[in-house]
Amino acid sequence: MMIDTHAHIYAKEFDEDRDLVVQRALSQGIDQILLPNIDLDSIEPMLKTEATYPDICRSMMGLHPCYVNADVKQTLATIHSWFEKHNFIAVGEIGIDLYWDKTFKAEQEMAFITQLNWAKEMKLPVVIHTRDSIEETLTLLKQEQDGSLSGTFHCFGGSVDEAKAINDLGFHLGLGGVSTFKNGGMDKIIPHLNMDYLILETDCPYLAPVPHRGKRNEPAYTQLVAQRVADLREMSLADVDAITTANAKRLFGI
Repeated sequence: MMIDTHAHIYAKEFDEDRDLVVQRALSQGIDQILLPNIDLDSIEPMLKTEATYPDICRSMMGLHPCYVNADVKQTLATIHSWFEKHNFIAVGEIGIDLYWDKTFKAEQEMAFITQLNWAKEMKLPVVIHTRDSIEETLTLLKQEQDGSLSGTFHCFGGSVDEAKAINDLGFHLGLGGVSTFKNGGMDKIIPHLNMDYLILETDCPYLAPVPHRGKRNEPAYTQLVAQRVADLREMSLADVDAITTANAKRLFGI
């Protein structure tokens, strides 16, 4: 069995066939689908999806860096209030994204630190989004790591040195569709990663793996990511499934 540790199946892209998407995942051995929040508007559909598939879906709560703006303090207050209303498995997804817009970089950093401190207080793992910001993210994480923080850098596509720096802080790496891209460079990286810190994800509906690249991604394709890891590491698919599933269960307490 496998766990898709990062999937947005509550998104509108799945409104027409969500039941079929979940059934396809189950048919491929993906029996747990973890749902990261992104903003205030995603909370309701995320929780509705979790309620519809209570044995399969588990929700997280956090503010994605791309949705940080001038109202960030008010938004964070609302996000934080949800932890008193619902049992979440992680704080996420949070982080820093400097790819699209650097206007609110300071606010992104503040939101990241704030949510890291929530995780410490609530003893929850964090799910971190980084884009064009690995150095800034690691600097802040080192500053805040007091030995109690755990979590994962989702959609990892960095270098071996960056992977080691992340692991040295006690954090996992989420491998997804980018791992299968011929021009992604991960074929040179994955053989050198520490298996004790690897988990699998899709980030669906985005970043579908080969041979579905450019189309809508879905949790069933976690199997394709697992097979790519197995091929690159010259391991059996069963071993990759077992190791990454155990890592995910331990990290998220499921």
